Amino acid sequence: MVTVNFSVPDDVKAAFDRTFKGQNKSAVIAELMRRAVSEAKPKQRRGELFRSLTESRSRRPSLSDAELRTIRRSGRR
Repeated sequence: MVTVNFSVPDDVKAAFDRTFKGQNKSAVIAELMRRAVSEAKPKQRRGELFRSLTESRSRRPSLSDAELRTIRRSGRR
């Protein structure tokens, strides 16, 4: 087990102490850190997926407005 030191605003420390009075604060912080890690992973994955999709956008063929209008009109008949 390691020791970690954090600097937090005084009001946050006071609120934390009031909220978790009588509890093992190290265990509370460890659980909060576990949650933060598990929530960050899907967020990172979504970011990677978004970047991948947007990077490939420039390589996809594109159509002019006139070409799109022609295709739309042909589908309406």
